[in-house]
Amino acid sequence: MGDARMTGAELDRLRSFRVLAEELHFTRAAARLHLTQPALSQQIRALERQLGTELVRRDARGCTLTEVGRLVAAEAGRALAEVDGAAARIRAAVGGRDGRLRLAYTRSARGGRVDALVARFRVLHPLVEVVPETAWTAPNVAGLLSGRFDAAFVRPPIDEPSLVCRHVDSEELLLAVPEKHRLATHRRIHRADILGEPAVMWPRENAAGMYDRTIAQVWPDGGFHLVRHEPDDEQLLRAVAEGAAIAAVPAGRARALKVPGVRLRRFAAPTPTVDIALAYPRDTTNPAVHRLAALVR
Repeated sequence: MGDARMTGAELDRLRSFRVLAEELHFTRAAARLHLTQPALSQQIRALERQLGTELVRRDARGCTLTEVGRLVAAEAGRALAEVDGAAARIRAAVGGRDGRLRLAYTRSARGGRVDALVARFRVLHPLVEVVPETAWTAPNVAGLLSGRFDAAFVRPPIDEPSLVCRHVDSEELLLAVPEKHRLATHRRIHRADILGEPAVMWPRENAAGMYDRTIAQVWPDGGFHLVRHEPDDEQLLRAVAEGAAIAAVPAGRARALKVPGVRLRRFAAPTPTVDIALAYPRDTTNPAVHRLAALVR
């Protein structure tokens, strides 16, 4: 009865027999199954031929089960529960309502639209197990290529043809300066104001595309004077607070950290920006990934 190779017709016979075993009346069972009584009788006879034994005895009040019939009814209930449960799990997975999503965040883009997007996904697909990690763009991309992650938030541009990269949001770059710096009182910072100023940045290998784009927008005419590397945004802003250097930082992260001794100033037009995107393998078959990507669109 638990044979996964049962045909559709055999499953139909078991379903019909299970209902008959509950009703012990052909007319009522046929009505529940939306069958005619002769059609139900035909299915039961076919099941008896298949098993080579009598399952049901008719009487004046309806029918009774034979000893074997009672055993078959119990086994049919278990077998059909397994089949129905498996079918429900498959439908849920195909619909993105079940399964697993190994999702990597990028350190510089927590909060804002990224967190709102994942929160929305969790509400719509509560049965999907989201397994989060946080790293920089470069290790996130490496994790996608190795199969460690199903999807990841990254700072584009990234040059990986095997990955889809969907734009999620754009974020303004601000200039972080020490509170006693000559530029701390300026409302808007012009590019010429910072030529040759000592600057602190995170390592380029964390996210090469974002690193190069930042320098191209903030120091378009050259004059980028790097004096120090720091591993993340918080340490970068602490270096600024010490008076060691200035730094170009994404607005959301910088404002959320609120490091004492740092003043955040906007640039004069054109406003420099960096992007955040959702990346995932182009050939992914994980339905949860496609559901998350659909929310981005």
